[in-house]
Amino acid sequence: MPPPGSALAFHAGLPGYLPTPLVDLPALAAELGVARVLVKDESSRLGLPAFKILGASWAIARLLARRAGLDGAPALAQIKQAAAVRSLTLVTATDGNHGRAVARMAGMLGLDAYVIVPRGVPAHAASAIAAEGARVTRVDGTYDQAVRRAAAYAASRPDAELVQDLAWPGYEEVPGWIVEGYATLLHEIDAELAARGLAQPGMIVVPAGVGSLAQAVIARYRSRPAGDGAPSPATVLSVEPDGAACVLASLLAGGPRTVPTGVTIMAGLNCGTPSGAAWPYLRAGLDAAVTVGDAAAIRAVADLARLGVSSGPSGAAALAGARAALTGPGSSRRRSDLGIDGTSAVILLNTEGAAATGKPMPAAAGKPTSAAAGKPTSAAAGKPTSAAGSEV
Repeated sequence: MPPPGSALAFHAGLPGYLPTPLVDLPALAAELGVARVLVKDESSRLGLPAFKILGASWAIARLLARRAGLDGAPALAQIKQAAAVRSLTLVTATDGNHGRAVARMAGMLGLDAYVIVPRGVPAHAASAIAAEGARVTRVDGTYDQAVRRAAAYAASRPDAELVQDLAWPGYEEVPGWIVEGYATLLHEIDAELAARGLAQPGMIVVPAGVGSLAQAVIARYRSRPAGDGAPSPATVLSVEPDGAACVLASLLAGGPRTVPTGVTIMAGLNCGTPSGAAWPYLRAGLDAAVTVGDAAAIRAVADLARLGVSSGPSGAAALAGARAALTGPGSSRRRSDLGIDGTSAVILLNTEGAAATGKPMPAAAGKPTSAAAGKPTSAAAGKPTSAAGSEV
């Protein structure tokens, strides 16, 4: 097994690697009633408009290293050599950004990519994946159905490898490597905070699809012991679309649940089942889960753009979720439950840029009002508060 920090070292060796910005937005801090709001801006990551390539690249590197019998931490030159030995097709299902990342890595390594997209993925997103050189198939079904199709295809071909960010029994290793890759952006956050002389944040707001990025956040920030002068672990808030809230539904039920999904502008979060590998982390480490509607995400996109941050709806969901949790009716109770006050720092993970959507956002209509249930409902450690945001 590669030593800790190997994913960061691998990413640092990729062409065009630079840490993404951590942007201080005082206007949002004033609105949310906190000391600082810092946005981790993943709108441009290794040439793509989303963070997903961090997980896809590291998982593909680990897959190729294993196939080649390489020990230790793989480097780009090594995996290029491994890729040249035999033909291989990388297979995945996607709501957009992950599939494009897999296709980008396949092209970099001279491999084939086959990407399956569900209904609801915009045509421009599918076209962007195809432009990376991938073969793209659209299925008339949900994200979960697309994943099953991709898994069946990969299992039927010896020259194919599934690179999926959703885990289920018997398929945990690759999703685990993807989570390891996501940790690079968290390493960068900590390094930037230290360079500025800032303390650990009071809360991190993370958009959640199947929950793998939230898993990475929880593993890094909630596992730090408090006491002996050390700061308390950061509060973690997940954000999902109203119509695809599988994490919130699972927390409320006390176990993983599948929910029906429809169409949402937050296409990257339109997932019906949490990752099996992520679920234990979500259950034990999430402090709150909130849902937001499309209008709230659209408003957040526009507000971030005015402040100089490019975001797509799935990334801007972090701001929409912070607003739902920290403002509006019932917010005093929620803030108290979350341990957030005027001295707190909040980090929003802006997981995609406007280029990920490929088209202008509709104009925001009206101001969303958030309603929340402020009572802890999960048996998880730390008793996460489940906050369900809505719009009127």
